[in-house]
Amino acid sequence: MLKEKEELRRTTERYETLIRILGKKYIKDEIESPFDFITIATKGLNSNVILNFRKYFEISRGFTAELLNISEPTIYRWIRMDKKLERNYSIQLFELADLFLYGSEVFENRENFFKWLELPNTAIGGLEPKELLEVPGGISKVKDLLGRIDYGVYS
Repeated sequence: MLKEKEELRRTTERYETLIRILGKKYIKDEIESPFDFITIATKGLNSNVILNFRKYFEISRGFTAELLNISEPTIYRWIRMDKKLERNYSIQLFELADLFLYGSEVFENRENFFKWLELPNTAIGGLEPKELLEVPGGISKVKDLLGRIDYGVYS
């Protein structure tokens, strides 16, 4: 029971941080579960959340474009035009930000987490976890792997 309460508290804090990272200006609703990502994304997120995401996690334009499976010029154009993102891109950003925050918790800092993303992992067939981030279902697979590490299960 105590472990469940602690996990709920951590998740709530992570969602509050996620809103701050992407921008309270753009996300007016509260997030209580990953299903809220879908509800908010359906309304459309402003493309500037991509900039906020990049800046907070200190990742390059190229890596961001790779994660979203689009080109750098497309990201630049969307931001310049103040475009609303399509639902799938918005959900992808929510899930990536949530994963990156969770990974930073598990590895106790962002730097260690990003190093881990680039290490081949036998639990996923020798692939680097970052290779899964842009494929359908990949984020959840990496999140499951992090959960195993968080609970001390060899991964």
